[in-house]
This record gives sequence, structure tokens and C-alpha cells, in this order.
Amino acid sequence: MGRSSVMSRSRLMNWASHTRRSRSHQYQQAFSTSSETGKSLNLYSAINQALHIALETDPRTYVFGEDVGFGGVFRCTTGLADRFGKKRVFNTPLCEQGIVGFGIGLAAMGNRAVAEIQFADYIFPAFDQIVNEAAKFRYRSGNQFNCGGLTIRAPYGAVGHGGHYHSQSPEAFFCHAPGIKVVIPRSPRQAKGLLLSCIRDPNPVVFFEPKWLYRLSVEEVPEHDFMLPLSEAEVIREGNDITLVGWGAQLSVMEQACLDAEKDGISCELIDLRTLIPWDKDTVEASVKKTGRLLISHEAPVTGGFGAEIAASIVESCFLRLEAPVSRVCGLDTPFPLVFEPFYMPTKNKILDAIKTTVNY
Repeated sequence: MGRSSVMSRSRLMNWASHTRRSRSHQYQQAFSTSSETGKSLNLYSAINQALHIALETDPRTYVFGEDVGFGGVFRCTTGLADRFGKKRVFNTPLCEQGIVGFGIGLAAMGNRAVAEIQFADYIFPAFDQIVNEAAKFRYRSGNQFNCGGLTIRAPYGAVGHGGHYHSQSPEAFFCHAPGIKVVIPRSPRQAKGLLLSCIRDPNPVVFFEPKWLYRLSVEEVPEHDFMLPLSEAEVIREGNDITLVGWGAQLSVMEQACLDAEKDGISCELIDLRTLIPWDKDTVEASVKKTGRLLISHEAPVTGGFGAEIAASIVESCFLRLEAPVSRVCGLDTPFPLVFEPFYMPTKNKILDAIKTTVNY
């Protein structure tokens, strides 16, 4: 039975018509080397533009995965095969282990392999290839060989109606594997700049794309070739009373909570981690030493989520500056539900309640 029996392709491609809508956010970015105004793009179009640039600027770049030849489920690879040919942009069998294994071999021969896993929920058959092969390739050969040209793209997180096989956030699994980087963008501009950095990075990278934002997040994106730094968090809102840390689609939810908290006189500093491994500990530490409080929010279950690593590290380095226990507002320790998704998700109101509780501790 095909996966379309679980969620039809047409339903996926039209999920933006779902009655629930999230606010579109435009954050000022600091890393662009040009003041050139860009074009208004949504997130999937920004990713498509980044892939066009990667293929055009380096003939060693290849894009492949399930259904990428006709544009993919979320249309991120639309037009690539027509422009660059089916030898460089091509479909693969429905075999995630084979997709990543092929990508490792391709990258090991000096190419840049961009492998798409159709949903992050289906990345687990490739787990062995990622953590036991790609992550350890350079280490086990004493730097004689590597597969640093490997980027694994995977849509992740809530989609509004995906249930337990289309809405998971598995980023913490890969943060435990030394040798790979884990990157998650929050917006179209971030997606383009970070993806180009990942493709050109000398390390294998897992690039999770928040599918909830593919069509709902729109902002100005420079049309030229540009990259954003990996392992550098960004302070997208400055404040004095509490530090909030998150990544991906959760940033827009946290931003709404910050705005509501401001009405009650609470000044929130909001940080987008962007790269989870290696994460920018210095930026978070500096913020917490200023505010004395920390709240972390992510869609993945709270137990073993990457927020736990951040909390432990900050307690070690900022213990004497903390005015309250570190707070985590995350997904529940259950399989991702369908009809009960509103109860599972770390919503604006949950975050706002945690902000007030932490500030008033």
C-alpha cells in the first residue's frame, strides 16, 4: 500500500488552504553582504531558488530523492530537472537507506549531493547510513576520506493534519551523533541562505525544513547568491526580563507570545538557534546572564528533546545568574496525534503562561 493511502498527494500539496493560518513574520537580518532589495517569496520558493543556484554554480551538484523529478510533494524541486537535466536531478526508488547511501558515495567522490527525504518521519530507515557512515566517514579514515558534500533535506514538524506519520520532529536524534551538522530555518530568507551554506559546507548536514511554513511564511529574499553563517544564533528580538530560545516554525509562535507578554510589561529576548549542532552556546549564555531567565520551546517531545541539552548547558554556565528554573514548553511525550494536535502543540498561550510563571518565580 502506498503512502498516498495515508495522506493523498493532492491533500498535501493543498494543505495551505487549511482553515488554520499563522502570521507571516519578517525579521531583520544582519548577515547579508548587500543592501539589494529582494523578491517576496514563500519558504518553498526560497528553497527552490537556493537549489537552482547550487546546481548552476557547481556542476558537481546533484539533487535526488523520491519524486523530485516532477517537483516533489511540496514543489521545492519544481523546474530543476527541466533546466539541469535528469542526470543531475532525478527520482530514486522509495528507499531512504538507499537514497542516503547513494549520497554518501556521491559525496565521497568529490561531488555535492543534495538528498531529499520526502518526510522527516521516513528518515529512520536511513538512520544507520547517517550516523554510522556519513557522520564517521572522516573520523574513521583519519581525514583521508570524507563525505562533506552531503546535504540531507527533510520536511519536518506539524503540518496541521499530518498525524503520527507526517508531523514528527526528530532533530534530537541526529544531534547525538558527532560528525554531522543539524540546521533548521525559520523563514524563506533564512532557508535560502542557510541551505546554500549547508550544501557548500565541508561536513555532512541534515537540513530540516518546517513544512508548516512552506506556503504560509513570506518575506523579502535577495535574488542573488548569498549564504548565512552556520552555528551562529540570531537575536531577533532584544529584551531584559527573560530569554526565549527556539528554532524553525516555533519562532513565529514564540514571537506572538513575546508580543502578548510585552502588553503585561514583560520584556522578552528571542533567539533563533538556527544551527542545533554545533549550537551557539555563547550567544545564549550572554543573553541569559543579562535576563536571568530562560525558556526553551520546540515541537518535539519534551523528554530527550534538544531543549534539555540547552537547559543543562546553561545551568552549568549561568547557575549563579539564574533567577528561576529553566522552563521548557514542548510537545507531549506521546506519538504525534491527529485530532488532538491542538493539545499536543506548544502554543502561544502555553508559552505565555510559562513566561509569566518564570518571571514571577
